[in-house]
Parts: sequence; structure tokens; C-alpha cells
Amino acid sequence: MLRQYWFGAAVTSPNQFNTAAGGTLALVLGYLGYRRLHVFPGITAGGYIVASVSFTFAMLATMLVVLRLDYSRVQFAISYVLTSVIFTLIHLIVRRRRRVCFGVIPGGRTNRLPQLGSVTWHHIETPDAPTPPLHGVVVDLSADHSAAWDSRITSFVLQGAPVYHVKQAIEQLTGRVEVDHLSENTLGSLNPNDVFFKIKATVDILAALCMLIVLSPAMLLIAVLIRLDSPGPALFRQCRTGFRARPFTIYKFRTMRIATAASSDEEARRRAMTQANDPRITRLGAFLRKSRLDELPQLINIVRGEMSLIGPRPEAAELTSWYEKEIPFYHYRHIIKPGVTGWAQINQGHVSEVEAIKEKLNLDFYYVKNFSLWLDILIILRTVHTMFTGTGAR
Repeated sequence: MLRQYWFGAAVTSPNQFNTAAGGTLALVLGYLGYRRLHVFPGITAGGYIVASVSFTFAMLATMLVVLRLDYSRVQFAISYVLTSVIFTLIHLIVRRRRRVCFGVIPGGRTNRLPQLGSVTWHHIETPDAPTPPLHGVVVDLSADHSAAWDSRITSFVLQGAPVYHVKQAIEQLTGRVEVDHLSENTLGSLNPNDVFFKIKATVDILAALCMLIVLSPAMLLIAVLIRLDSPGPALFRQCRTGFRARPFTIYKFRTMRIATAASSDEEARRRAMTQANDPRITRLGAFLRKSRLDELPQLINIVRGEMSLIGPRPEAAELTSWYEKEIPFYHYRHIIKPGVTGWAQINQGHVSEVEAIKEKLNLDFYYVKNFSLWLDILIILRTVHTMFTGTGAR
């Protein structure tokens, strides 16, 4: 009987069946992940797709090895390449059609809509005005509208056009959550899911332990290079404000020259602010900051339960005292553990002035409100992209 072969392996062999089944599972999970990640702002680079597919297939390869299942390496590699190409093509098609058009009902806060490159705001002047094809309608549901406008809004719903409250629309399009009044913090909207919070804490500690073991030779080498590059200790310690506004000591690789003790609170606050092209940064320190390798010792803080891999960046205690006096609800960012990287970090980078911190706080609130596995995956992908390419928010 004639048997069919593909790349040297029988079609009916267990290794090809296992690979085909696993590849199909990875494809489905990759597609679901792609759809979930695209609900967050900032998904524009195709490189994230390759990283996502690589993550999915890496998990598949690990499962096959752990379960000791036979599989075809050639077929596995072909499945990985084809999946990457397919999702990249999907991404290019989606991005080409990504510009959306929203109808805007006048009244309330709809007169303060941000200008976004991927969004066209079509202002509907009267209740009976014609409209082009719309992806949705934005309206301030807290404002008073006439009976004619209420009828038009209802007609949009009946036609199948999504109707968004203006605050919700801006949050999902910009990745920012503004809290101007305590009454706007509806019950639970800025309280993270307790189950996911506990699971994440356990995963953080286990992942940090594994990373410390694997990266300890590299960390030791970096410590030696720091000592050779400039006088002073390899580690930098600083009091930061952490979970539930509790102070803790953060560990980083030292990237600046050692300075004398501050003579006043004002000077301590000024020194806590890192400026662009700061002259205190050493030659090696500049590289460590750009590659984010200076953050590696914070794995110790994670093991100690003081930090998470992902969350709002902890600020120096001197700066926290200043910000909480100037910015309402600043302490809301402390209802989850601070992280090595976070949503504000990848979108805005390092800032220290009050006005920039207000923007950072809006980004932190978005992360707290959308606290989830999918948002964490997106942050990890964008952080890795910055580490390996040197591009992205600082």
C-alpha cells in the first residue's frame, strides 16, 4: 500500500498529528489574543504580532516537551512561519481600515473631544441631519437632551450603531482615565479584580525567582562593570511609595555618580527628579537606562512582595509627598502594587513635573480600571520591544 509522506514524515504518524493539533490550537489562541489585545489603544506596530505568535508557539513547544509528545520540528517551524505571516497580513488590512468615524451628539462634554489621527468626529448638528456610515455614536449621557435628540439616539441603537458615553469613548481611544470628582469613581470601577490580583501576585513571585536564577550571572557582570566604571556601590537604594501608600526600599543598578547628602527637602526633591541628558548619569548608566537593565535588581522587591512585574511605577517618597498635595486622588494609584514596567511607563516614559504627572496619573488610572491579563501581556510585549530596539517611551 502506497504511504504518503510530507517532509520525510508519514502523514498518519503521531508526531505530525501532534504538531498539526498543537499548531491549530496555537493559531486559534493567537487569533483570540490578537482580538483581545486590539481593544487597547496603541496597537499599531506589526512587531507585536510576531512577538505574540512567538509567545504562543513557545508555550506550545514547552507543553510538547513537558508532556513528552512526539512532534515534527519541520512542520512546527512551517506552522510558526505561516501563522506569523497570516497575522501580519491581517494586521496590515486592519490598519489600512483602522480610521473610524464617530457621530457626535451635541451637548455636555462632547465639545472637548481630543484630536486623534485614527478618528474622524462627525458632528450631527440637528436631530434630523443625515449622517455618513458611522462606527458608533458619542453622546454625553449625563447631559439633558430634547425629546427629538432622545428619539434620534434611540434610532441609532435600533439601527445597530453602538452608542458610547463620551467619557467611555475617550478612555478607550486614548488609554487615559480622568477622575475629576470622587462621585465619578463608580463602585468598583477603580478597584482591581481581587482573584486576578492574588493570582498575579503568586505568578510574579515565581517568575521573579526563576528570572533571578537565570539572570544572576548577567547581573553579577553588570555589578562588576558598574564598580569599574565609577566609584561607589553597584546597587542604588531609595525610599519609594508602594502598595497602599506604604514606603519601601527599591533596588536598582546605580546609573549616576554618588552625590553628597541633600541639605534640605527642596534639594532632595530636586535630586529625585531625573532630567533629560542629566549630567549625573555615567557612561555605563546611560546604556543601562536605555536598555532598562538597571531595573533588574527590582526582582528582589518582587520576591519580597513589595512590587509586581507590571503596575504603576513607584515614585520617590519626596516626590509622592509633593504630588499628593498638588494632584487630587493621587493616592488612588497605590491601590495596586507598583511595577517594574507599566502602562504609563510605555506610553509616556519618565516624567517628574506636576503637569506631566497629572497625565501619568490618567494613564495609571486606565491600567487600574482595565486591570487584566491581556493588558499585562500588551505591556510586556511593548516593554520587550523597547528593550531590544531601543525605541519607545522612556
